[in-house]
Amino acid sequence: MDGSQLGVMNIRRAIKLAQEKGLDLVEVAPTANPPVCRILDYGRYRYEQEKLAKEAKKKQKGGDIKTIRLRPAIGAHDMETKVRNALEFLEEGDKVKFVVIFRSREFGRPQAGEQLLRKIAEALREHGVIEKQPGMDGRQMVMVIAPAKKPTPKPQSPDTGGSKHGKEQNEDQQNRSQAVQTHSDGQTDAQESREQPSVPE
Repeated sequence: MDGSQLGVMNIRRAIKLAQEKGLDLVEVAPTANPPVCRILDYGRYRYEQEKLAKEAKKKQKGGDIKTIRLRPAIGAHDMETKVRNALEFLEEGDKVKFVVIFRSREFGRPQAGEQLLRKIAEALREHGVIEKQPGMDGRQMVMVIAPAKKPTPKPQSPDTGGSKHGKEQNEDQQNRSQAVQTHSDGQTDAQESREQPSVPE
């Protein structure tokens, strides 16, 4: 498929075309008359859309602040779960606010809460940086971790000769990229109608 329009056709004909190519028939404009469909790889299309949404969210200024509450005597398994949740928030571009809640006698041992937060910060050091150091706020201790800025990849030096294999690999990657783009950007428009005019192929 080269992205050209096939015109108005019966839904069964459109489904058959998609099946012959091992692709999906996706309705992209259901309110149009007749509805507009595309033949594409729906799994990859959805993946690309989710990826674009995440990238757009990361580029937004600030981001949300997610709060994770803890107890000084939290178990190892529960702590691993909290760290995994925090990692997901950081990767989505959100800041994470950790709150250690002290009760009764625990309030007399704030160092336990600080040790817990330091341990969490160490576990997340490759994905986040401490924006607010652990500190008491009433009867609780608070620490804020912000997403770490990823280093900008260094540009690769051009081949100086004798690397024909690398050049061929780059060409293969470009071809695959073009094929994926063709699939995900919508190869073929097909529209459903009761009428069945001739369809250019």
